[in-house]
Amino acid sequence: MSMQIELDFEAADKGADKASCESVRADHRRSARACPQRKTKAKNEQAKTATLEEVIEALEAAFEAVRANKGAPGPDRQGIEQVREHWSEIKPQLAQSLLQGSYRAGDIRRVWIPKAGGGQRGLGIPNVVDRVVQEAVRQVLEPVYEPTFHQSSHGFRAQRSCHTAIAQAKEHLQAGYGWVVDLDLENFFNRVNHQRLMSRLAQRVQDKRLLELIGGMLKAKVVLPDGVKVSNDEGVPQGGPLSPLLSNVVLDELDWKLQERGHRFVRYADDANIYVKSPRAGQRVMASVKAFIERRLRLKVNADKSAVAQPQDRHFLGFSLKREPKDEQVQVHLSGRSKERIDGKIRELTPRNGGRSLKAVIDQINAYTTGWMGFFGICTPQVEAVLRRLDAHIRRRLRAMELKQCKRKRKIVKKLIQRGIRAKTAWRQVYEGRKSIWALSHTWAVDRALTNSLWEDRGLKSLTQRYGQHPARRVARGAVQHELVFG
Repeated sequence: MSMQIELDFEAADKGADKASCESVRADHRRSARACPQRKTKAKNEQAKTATLEEVIEALEAAFEAVRANKGAPGPDRQGIEQVREHWSEIKPQLAQSLLQGSYRAGDIRRVWIPKAGGGQRGLGIPNVVDRVVQEAVRQVLEPVYEPTFHQSSHGFRAQRSCHTAIAQAKEHLQAGYGWVVDLDLENFFNRVNHQRLMSRLAQRVQDKRLLELIGGMLKAKVVLPDGVKVSNDEGVPQGGPLSPLLSNVVLDELDWKLQERGHRFVRYADDANIYVKSPRAGQRVMASVKAFIERRLRLKVNADKSAVAQPQDRHFLGFSLKREPKDEQVQVHLSGRSKERIDGKIRELTPRNGGRSLKAVIDQINAYTTGWMGFFGICTPQVEAVLRRLDAHIRRRLRAMELKQCKRKRKIVKKLIQRGIRAKTAWRQVYEGRKSIWALSHTWAVDRALTNSLWEDRGLKSLTQRYGQHPARRVARGAVQHELVFG
C-alpha cells in the first residue's frame, strides 16, 4: 500500500492531471487515518512552536553549555575563556543583532580527522559566539521535535545511546528477524539538501525570522586548512551544536516511512539497520528504501558499505549480533573492525621506542581501557576469550618495553636473575638463537620473571577484570539470583 502511494506521488510530481493528483491525496489521507502513530505525530507537530525571542532568552544557558563542552576556537581564533571575559558586553549586542536581523554567522573552520574505517572525516568548527547561537536554537527546537521523533531513532537524543540501539536490535533478532538490511548513507552530513531541510523546518516553525537565522547558519562559508574559503550549498557540517538535531529532522521522514511500511528497524544517526526474515525480503527492502532515500530525501546510499546479510557479519555501532538457534538468545560480540581498532590502539600506547616510563604507559592504558570497557562492556560473556587475548597482548607489549629499556642483553639476563630465574637458564634463553626483543618477550624465562601478578602490582587493570565489574554483569548476576530465589 505504502509503496503504491509513493509511486503515485512520483507520478503526480511528474505532471499528472489534477483529478489524478486529488486521488493521490485522498489515498494518502486514508493511509494516514489507518496509521495511529502518524496521527499522533501530526498532533504533536502542532503542539509546540519556536520563536526568535525564545532563542534570545536561551543565550545565557547556551553559553554555559558551550563553555562546559569546551572545544577548539573557530576561524577567529577566540577561545571559550576569551569570550567569557567579555560575555557581559557580547550578550546584549548579540541579542540586539538577532532581533534586528543583522546577525550574520561567521565562517566555519574545516578540520580533518581520521575515520575508524579509513579515510578522513571533515569537521566544521564555528566561532564560539556562533556556537552559542546554534546551541540556543537547539535548546528551543529540541522540545518541539523530540516528542515526535520515532522510538527507533537513537542518535543524539536524551536517554538514548548506542546501547539502547543495540538493545532494540536484539529484540528484533529474538523475534525471528534474522537478516539485516544494513544501510550506510554516503557522506551524509555533507549532502543534506538545504531546500528540503528548510521546507521540513517550516512545517513546524512559524517564525520566519528564526528560519532565516537557521538558513544563514547553513550557508556559512567554510575555511579550508589551506585558508581557502568555499561556499556551503549543502550539508550540515559536523562540529556545531545544531547539526545533530538537524540530521534527525532530515532522517525523521525516513523513520516514519519505514514505520508506515511495517518494517522493524534501528537507526543511529546515518547508520540504519532494517530487520527482515529472509535474504529475498532483504533485497526487496534494500531496493525500495534505496529508491526512497535517493529520490525523496536526495541523499545517496553507499553501495560499498551497504548490504543484506546476517547480523554477525556486519558492523553496527562497534558490535556484531548473533542469534543462537538453540536457545534463541542473542549474543553481542565485538565487530571485526572494533577488534582491529583496539589492537591498533594498544600498539600506539606501547611503543618500544617511546622513551616513556612504564608507569606512565600503564596509566595511559588504564585510562583508555576504562572508557573502552564502559562502552563495550555490554557484550555477552562470549567476549571473554577476546578480552583474555587482549590482556595477554598488553602484558607482552609491556614486557617487550621493559626488555627494550635494558638496552643490552646482558642487562636483560641480570634482570631475569634478579627476578628468580636460574643464571644458566637466563643466559641460554636470552642469547640462544639471536632472538629479537619481541621474540624474547614471550620466552619461558621472561614470562616467569615478569609475571601477570607483577603487572597487577604495578597498577595494570585487566580487561577481563573490568568486564566482570561492569554494571551489565551486576544486573545479570542479580537477575540470576532473583530467579534462583523466587523462580
